[in-house]
Amino acid sequence: MSIGKIDLVQHSTYGAGDTQPARHLPEAYWSFDAGQLVKQLQTSTSGLSGVDAAARLAKFGRNTLTASRSGRSAAAVFAGQFRSPLVLILIFAAIVSGFVGEGNEAAIIGVIVLASCILSFTQEYGASRAMEALRQRISRKASVLRDGFERSIDAQDIVPGDVISLAAGNLIPADGVILESQDFNVSEAVLTGETFPVVKSAGRSAPEAGIAQRANTVFAGTSVRSGKAKVLAVATGSSTEFALIASALERRIPETGFARGIRQFGYLMTEIMLAIVIMVFFANLMLGRPLIESLLFSLALAVGLTPELLPAIISVTLARGARTMAASGVIVRRLDAIENLGSMDLLCTDKTGTLTEGVIHLDGCLDVEGNPSGNIQLWAYLNATLQTGLKNPLDEAIATTPLGDLDPSAFTKVEEIPYDFIRKRLSVVVLDDKAEQLLISKGAVRNILEVCDFALGADGKLGALDERQRSAIDDKFRRWSAQGYRVLGLAIRRFAGQSKFTRSDESALGFAGFLLFLDPPKVGVKETLSALAHRGIAVKVISGDNRYVAAHLAQAVGLRADRIMTGEDLSKMTKNGLFASVGSTDLFVEIDPNQKERIVEALRRNGHVVGYLGDGINDAPALHEADIGISVDTAVDVAREAADIILLKRDLAVLVLGVDDGRKTFANTMKYISITTSANFGNMISMAAASLALPFLPLLAKQILLNNFLSDIPALSIAGDNVDADQLRRPRHWDIHFVRRFMISFGLVSSLFDFVTFAFLLFIVHAAVTTFQTAWFVESLLTQLSILLIVRTQKAFWVSRPSRLLAGLALGIAVVAVLIPYTPFAPWFGFVPLPLPVLAGLVGITALYVVASELTKRWLFDKGSRGSARSRTMKKVGARASGTDRAKR
Repeated sequence: MSIGKIDLVQHSTYGAGDTQPARHLPEAYWSFDAGQLVKQLQTSTSGLSGVDAAARLAKFGRNTLTASRSGRSAAAVFAGQFRSPLVLILIFAAIVSGFVGEGNEAAIIGVIVLASCILSFTQEYGASRAMEALRQRISRKASVLRDGFERSIDAQDIVPGDVISLAAGNLIPADGVILESQDFNVSEAVLTGETFPVVKSAGRSAPEAGIAQRANTVFAGTSVRSGKAKVLAVATGSSTEFALIASALERRIPETGFARGIRQFGYLMTEIMLAIVIMVFFANLMLGRPLIESLLFSLALAVGLTPELLPAIISVTLARGARTMAASGVIVRRLDAIENLGSMDLLCTDKTGTLTEGVIHLDGCLDVEGNPSGNIQLWAYLNATLQTGLKNPLDEAIATTPLGDLDPSAFTKVEEIPYDFIRKRLSVVVLDDKAEQLLISKGAVRNILEVCDFALGADGKLGALDERQRSAIDDKFRRWSAQGYRVLGLAIRRFAGQSKFTRSDESALGFAGFLLFLDPPKVGVKETLSALAHRGIAVKVISGDNRYVAAHLAQAVGLRADRIMTGEDLSKMTKNGLFASVGSTDLFVEIDPNQKERIVEALRRNGHVVGYLGDGINDAPALHEADIGISVDTAVDVAREAADIILLKRDLAVLVLGVDDGRKTFANTMKYISITTSANFGNMISMAAASLALPFLPLLAKQILLNNFLSDIPALSIAGDNVDADQLRRPRHWDIHFVRRFMISFGLVSSLFDFVTFAFLLFIVHAAVTTFQTAWFVESLLTQLSILLIVRTQKAFWVSRPSRLLAGLALGIAVVAVLIPYTPFAPWFGFVPLPLPVLAGLVGITALYVVASELTKRWLFDKGSRGSARSRTMKKVGARASGTDRAKR
């Protein structure tokens, strides 16, 4: 089949790599008759064939807003290693050295730069492949008609002409027109800002209609709130309305504390590097040293100071953390979120499926008097199975309960009034075998009572619903709720020959009875909540259930049940009033979905790092607002897309493992930064000072680069290092001030022992220039390896065991450092064999350095812990005081 006529929608061929495809819409496709549009797109209402779909995918490209980076080849990743300014500067310096006759120098620098880039490439490419594999596990799916059958495909593979099946909870993957629909409501807030869902149906819209007026059209990025529909895809990828808005507005994910800390650290290192390099370069020129030698030495100093492998280390550490978390059942959608997960100190969650088993049982179908009733079960079954909105566990529990002798086949569906979160009711109208219409309404007891004027007696007759009966119904509701039951009300109304039903028909109903559901606490949840508390994470429950059910469950699982706020209470509060009281509330009950975002926002204003666990349509705003949005693999599309973390199993125990993995990842990233700053900063200060005080350079440029390269090898294994258990017991936060103190403190200790080494070599062994350079190379590398083992733990380094790989690489590089001067290629780097007394002296100085560093570490961490605790306390007190002052004003 030719696809030329599709130019009606998307005129030019574009691929995933094109960011600005041509968008040719000469006709207002929403004004076309559906049959005409099907013909124009050369498709059918039964969808495309697999062959046609593949051809269109090749022509129009994947259904994504921007080019995917997942397709980067190994060659592209490798070439990217040479974009670093430091690498380019070193390449330039090597070229200059070659031109001035320093061929050996240029070759050695080139080899070291190439080796460093290969080392970084292997780590980054492996990390990117691993992350792509994880992303594929949670890729969004869509249901389309292909070859006449409904199939689930990757949403990125949808093309113009596809027929898409949509249901409640789906994210709409493309722009298209509705072919058929049933009670179809769509949330278009992302495009129009309109809060309430919009009713959509098949038909035609005026050619001049704006987005909000196109009642027959759906748009990519919006979501289905209720009902179902079949939609003909017209525009995909960068040609959708959502893509145009996204390109006009610079859409950015808020910067995490971890990313901000890395950026600040980069600024700090850049300032120090520039100051040292410029000072050393000009000072050496003033001392009459050769220009090229001074330049190379200064640039090597810059490389030695800069943690140039930091991007690779972060990528490897985060990717390894993501893989470890995936093995534990936690999929990371955004790597930066790992740090936020480790920093989380407050988790907000619903109760169903997390605190409870999530397998709800229909435990009773009772009439108004509380007696078992077959009619109540039959009517509930019809309501639950004939409705076409979003299926929920309560409806599934009704549908799977055996009916016994009850026969629903005598009823046919006439109409449906979909559930919404304001009415909290769902009504279905059926026709029985006597041609009588029966409206069956099911929902929250109080919301059902609002529209009831009658009550159904035991004799099947309706009687007036007086205050005494209302009070009796409410008493039953409270009593059952306090026993842990989820209670719904059921009401009916009979009609004769009515053709159309609306929400206004939900009036003058007869209250028929109750539905009792039981969802027991999850086995082991009390221990899981204790494990979260042990890690410094408090749990708050946000639930639409009534206060009695929530309080009963809280008591059963070990949470406080006396500090409750209802949705009605919250609706009366100002923003500052909620801010002042949200911290002292543990249970938020009878909550309207729109109030969830307000609660999360208020908790964040209180200074908490908030995680929110949700899987429903209305959880998306709260998931966006939270510092860490958490959903489950079975969640609706809108919730999964809004989340940062996806749990493959709805279980808080899985989340505990994820928190531990997140904190391990953060701890190992900070280890590299600490090790680099403590060792490199001190060595570079010492080297800069020695270059000004000595009549020769303390190390040649190639020796500095070799030293830096060798010390980086064991650092790459930090990603898989062991983490002390006490580092997992509290939330971890980036603290640039502590990093600065750490760098200065250990840098001074390092410089002190460098000067001791200088004195030993100059005044005790009277070392020649080459012996001095060789000896200090060995000592510098040994101290960097020693500090790696010391700084990696807050405990005494001999108590905390490093990973086997880290220990093995550190030991191996230490052996290499000692043996290098005795190898045949030592002269290439300007090394000479060291006399045994010199080597023994270096080992002794290194041992003293280890003792001094261990003492410095204890002092620094003790001081840092007290300062961090005081800082966190003052931050929260300040936030509360500020909020109270604003509330008073």
